[in-house]
Amino acid sequence: MARSSSGIVAGLTAAAIAAVGFLGYQASATAPAHPPRAAEQGPAPAPSQSAAKPDPAKPVPVPEGSGTGVRVVYSVGQKRVWLVGDPAAGQQPKSFTVMPSTVHPKAGTYTVGSRSGSVTGSDGVPIEHVVRFASSEGVAIGFSARADGATPEPDPSKKTGGIRMAKADGDAMWAFATINSKVVVVP
Repeated sequence: MARSSSGIVAGLTAAAIAAVGFLGYQASATAPAHPPRAAEQGPAPAPSQSAAKPDPAKPVPVPEGSGTGVRVVYSVGQKRVWLVGDPAAGQQPKSFTVMPSTVHPKAGTYTVGSRSGSVTGSDGVPIEHVVRFASSEGVAIGFSARADGATPEPDPSKKTGGIRMAKADGDAMWAFATINSKVVVVP
């Protein structure tokens, strides 16, 4: 019975990810092919507090040089992850911010080597949906979400490899990045 319940949950998660990708594709299909040039747009609006923030409705482009195909892309400098699905199947990339660890992976291509549903992180905090893909300085590096949902900055005096994300993003990562999935790290 537990096996069929987990199959149902996995199926529902996959369906939800596909639905979000399809809606993103539909939204991008309605955007103009050639937006007007700055001179044609008229005067720029006065700066405001909201103008400084990126528009969450607009997708953040996947970094150039991050490879092709289905993959996880992690930009250390942007503190951001992209789950890049199959565009032929109408899957648009899902992107979200993360809190980097104190030990960073080198730029390159990796594969997911191990996963854990819930463990205690190297910082002593209960974490879930751990997806490990690299090691550096003797520290395992991977994506995870804290069980309490918090994403504080790591203690700089500790060597940790947990790239932390919000719980919902951790759920999406867990569903997307299975064993042997490709992970591309860019600066």
